[in-house]
Amino acid sequence: MPAPIRLRELIRTIRTARTQAEEREMIQKECAAIRSSFREEDNTYRCRNVAKLLYMHMLGYPAHFGQLECLKLIASQKFTDKRIGYLGAMLLLDERQDVHLLMTNCIKNDLNHSTQYVQGLALCTLGCMGSSEMCRDLAGEVEKLLKTSNSYLRKKVPLILTYLLADLPTCTRVLHTSVVLLTEMCERSPDMLLHFRKLVPQLVRILKNLIMSGYSPEHDVSGISDPFLQVRILRLLRILGRSDDDSSEAMNDILAQVATNTETSKNVGNAILYETVLTIMDIKSESGLRVLAINILGRFLLNNDKNIRYVALTSLLKTVQTDHNAVQRHRSTIVDCLKDLDVSIKRRAMELSFALVNGNNIRGMMKELLYFLDSCDPEFKADCASGVFLAAEKYAPSKRWHIDTIMRVLTTAGSYVRDDSVPNLIQLITNSVEMHAYTVQRLYKALLDDISQQPLVQVSSWCIGEYGDLLVSGQCEEEEPIQVTEDEVLDVLEGLLVSNLSTPVTRGYSLTAIMKLSTRFSSVNRIKKVVSIYGSSIDVELQQRAVEYNALFKKYDHMRALLFCPNPPCITGLIYKSALYYRFNLHVLYDLVSLLFQANDLLDLLGGNDVVPVIQTTLPTKPASAGGELLDLLGDLSLSGRTTVSLFLSLSLQSKAQVDQPWSLVRNGLKIEFTFERANPNIAVITIHATNTTEADMTEFVFQAAVPKTFQLQLLSPSSNIVPALNQGSVTQVIRVLNPQKQQLRMRVKLTYTHKGSPVQDLAEVNNFPPQSWQ
Repeated sequence: MPAPIRLRELIRTIRTARTQAEEREMIQKECAAIRSSFREEDNTYRCRNVAKLLYMHMLGYPAHFGQLECLKLIASQKFTDKRIGYLGAMLLLDERQDVHLLMTNCIKNDLNHSTQYVQGLALCTLGCMGSSEMCRDLAGEVEKLLKTSNSYLRKKVPLILTYLLADLPTCTRVLHTSVVLLTEMCERSPDMLLHFRKLVPQLVRILKNLIMSGYSPEHDVSGISDPFLQVRILRLLRILGRSDDDSSEAMNDILAQVATNTETSKNVGNAILYETVLTIMDIKSESGLRVLAINILGRFLLNNDKNIRYVALTSLLKTVQTDHNAVQRHRSTIVDCLKDLDVSIKRRAMELSFALVNGNNIRGMMKELLYFLDSCDPEFKADCASGVFLAAEKYAPSKRWHIDTIMRVLTTAGSYVRDDSVPNLIQLITNSVEMHAYTVQRLYKALLDDISQQPLVQVSSWCIGEYGDLLVSGQCEEEEPIQVTEDEVLDVLEGLLVSNLSTPVTRGYSLTAIMKLSTRFSSVNRIKKVVSIYGSSIDVELQQRAVEYNALFKKYDHMRALLFCPNPPCITGLIYKSALYYRFNLHVLYDLVSLLFQANDLLDLLGGNDVVPVIQTTLPTKPASAGGELLDLLGDLSLSGRTTVSLFLSLSLQSKAQVDQPWSLVRNGLKIEFTFERANPNIAVITIHATNTTEADMTEFVFQAAVPKTFQLQLLSPSSNIVPALNQGSVTQVIRVLNPQKQQLRMRVKLTYTHKGSPVQDLAEVNNFPPQSWQ
């Protein structure tokens, strides 16, 4: 047979027809030639003949006799044949034709073809004319292509899946894949998230059908219908409902149904419940629904599976800040998890327990946590001790309870207590003035029992050095005082210096404590011997201290009482928070005074150049006085570029004699009453009594004063920072004034406090003190 004409020639010939009858005649003649070619199984021109049939089909002429030829082209190995064959299948076949069943195997093979363009032809054909049976059979192959890295195929697969889902809504695999696709799109694109929020009602309906449908053997897992699809839908709902009121409200009911109707005896049910809880907590759900979710997590804590308990604790830890009261209901179960053998569960339980501590349960929770601290592994002790310190500082019901709790931690956690805890504890003890005797007695007893816990030893050494006189005198109202002699106290501190368990820092605390006791105890000669021994210590820090202390005993003994007087709380806080307590250094003292007394602010308070701030006098850089001699004690210290300040730390007061009646200053309901005493001919002691005649307390009360350069002034710590209303109490503060030139006393006063929620600042200048206060 002669070669058939090409498609282009056929199109040109048909277009030359002048009438419809002439065109019909041409078509019939060409169709007869194509049939003859098909009957003879002409493989060479089959592709050309099918292409011409497709053109005739587009013109409206019957071309159904070419259906089988399309299948033959699809089965060919040539791409051009496959392209025409698939095109013919899409045009000549539909799902009502039985012949399309023969295509399923061909499409399946081409979906796994090594050429992306062949795969694309198969995908397009399936999406165009695939029947329900074909979709069901090929859904798995399409789902595999969803994970391909080929961009050409990835842009086609979602479109095909959309067709499959619409054509076969009961196909769970396709639905699962579509939900995964939507989830990824919504997570990555805010525009897609807004677009797909309209699908929430449809997703809710699908999820409801899943939980309400009966047994389905094909997708059943432990009696639950397709749990994988349920989990995926719940995750998608969580994304769609986040920060959206309408979407959250639409899914509240179905989430409640899932939470109450899901079987919990199997792990698969717990997986669904866990996803439900996460969804409830992440969307704007109702309060009752959130309580239901937390109760589910509470039931998880009772599960024997460690993984379930762990995820429950982790989830509760995330929600405790927003639903604190609901989580509190499961406090006992959470505390029981501290006894679990699994390390990760114990850590999560410890973190959650600290998050649950508040003012109402502080005593009970601390009891449980201290028991855990006593028995837990070393890896937990540091974190647990820090957590107890923070909780006790925030919610302590009383100062004694606070101190007892901290001492329990020191004796239990011992060397696992972090370094920064020591200065914080010292600051706490310093501020608890009424507990000093009780604290030093308890710490002394603890030292007698155990000296291996270095933080405990350091705090105890400091406390004995500061309040050793209270220990020896037996002043303790909180419990029965112990009978301790000065030698017994020194024996304990000396034992710390020679103990192999003591660290260099601990020895520094102990040596300084012994030195401080030289101003409180009568055993000065014994203390001198102890200090002199360590002047040749191999530890440089300890040696430097001992040398400095020996010099104080020998050449500067008149300054020892000044340098080792009891520290007021504010000074103690600055020293210990800077970890500088155990280093005696004039540079430290300069910086301390500069920070503590805010010299610039006080200069501004008085104005002019003829005044000096509180606790300030001039120390020459060369030894012309005791202060100058102290500079020689540490060597020639370069003070260039440093503001010269001096320390008027303490004055040895002689017997006091009353010199005058009270003198007062009244400002806006706040009455400041001054009383005067004479310590010696050059020193006056002024005591202020602040009272409040208004109906509201004055809080954050601060009294500051400044005097001219010819005076030296020291402000001691006030008794309180709250001035009670209606004269129901007073705040007292002592001022010591050195006036060697017997000049008239002038003082500028700065008062700051908070009254009725508003900060108040008042300045006053006092120039009319009674003559007896300064003459």
